[in-house]
Amino acid sequence: MFWVLLLLVAWAVAGAACIRLCLAAVRAAAVDVDTGQDHDLTLYEAAFLSGGPSRVADLTLVSMARQRRLLLARTGWATVVDPRGRDEMERSVIGAIGPEGQSPIAPVRSAAAAADAVRGLSDRLVGAGLAVPDGLRTTVAAGVRQVRAAAGAVLALGVAALLTPVPPDMPRTLVALWFALPLALTLSCLAIARVEVHPYSRWASPAGRRLLGALARHADGAGAGDGDAAGDDRTYLTCVAVRGIRAVGEPDLRAAFGHREPYGRTQDQGR
Repeated sequence: MFWVLLLLVAWAVAGAACIRLCLAAVRAAAVDVDTGQDHDLTLYEAAFLSGGPSRVADLTLVSMARQRRLLLARTGWATVVDPRGRDEMERSVIGAIGPEGQSPIAPVRSAAAAADAVRGLSDRLVGAGLAVPDGLRTTVAAGVRQVRAAAGAVLALGVAALLTPVPPDMPRTLVALWFALPLALTLSCLAIARVEVHPYSRWASPAGRRLLGALARHADGAGAGDGDAAGDDRTYLTCVAVRGIRAVGEPDLRAAFGHREPYGRTQDQGR
């Protein structure tokens, strides 16, 4: 019976994909949850664990703009006011802007996110057990994609089985039910991955997420403030590190990051 062969193929595809995802998730979750218990996250570390290299670049730009050492225009251009970077991240941003002291924000964000300073930050967080190594992030994400593909393959094999001749004493509804089992396996695996695996496929390990949660609760309790005091400014930047550009309160500053005009038009307006 040809439909039985198709069913065996469906089980093999579904089983292999789900096993691969489970093994990847186990490796990603193998970090001791007590790791970094006494570690106080810096703003750059919180930004990386929340949103990766691009979040670190955004935080640096926002921090420098609020200190009036960098001008971020609504037109999508960044202009250096103070060329002396106070740390590696700021020096990476200033270097990405270039010697002319002015550049569109988008390429600056990309270059700063790929800088050695961010890679060093990533290595330190991985070494401390607070960030997921890049290889594991890729493995888990690939596992999720494979399970999705397996679900589609099982569905296609089931349809093909229903279109093939079956014995008269075998109801087609029964054939469909047999294929529903591997399909249910893949869908349930994806549902569990959405809850349990998805956080590991990003940046923070379980220990890193625990520290991020404590930092976010502290920021929520303190309130964003208006940035006039040093404590309020740190709370503001903490919100940006954890939540990204959507936490930026100034409309002009948020508009600078959201600018998406072509380079030629932006060049004329920015200058």
